[in-house]
Amino acid sequence: MEEQSTVIELVDENGKLIQFDLVMTFDYEGKRYAALLPIDEVEGVGEDEVVLLEVVKDKSGDNFVSIENPVLLDEVFNEFIELFDEMADGDDEDGDEEA
Repeated sequence: MEEQSTVIELVDENGKLIQFDLVMTFDYEGKRYAALLPIDEVEGVGEDEVVLLEVVKDKSGDNFVSIENPVLLDEVFNEFIELFDEMADGDDEDGDEEA
């Protein structure tokens, strides 16, 4: 079974449209977060680095907001790593391992 990727387009502070691949969304401390992998080049973000944003719902839908608190950002990143590792371990148990 192929995994479907979800592309999200966001506008940066300079008004430039940037595309991201949605890696996952997850809850932490009662809030929703998204881990995004840049498809387009993003200044200050390496090609294998994820961008973590808070997902805030309002009347217009989902908005992606920067996490300004560095302590919270570290906590959210650690939660992402833990969930991502669990997801990767689950993939290995599906018989996708090569001998």
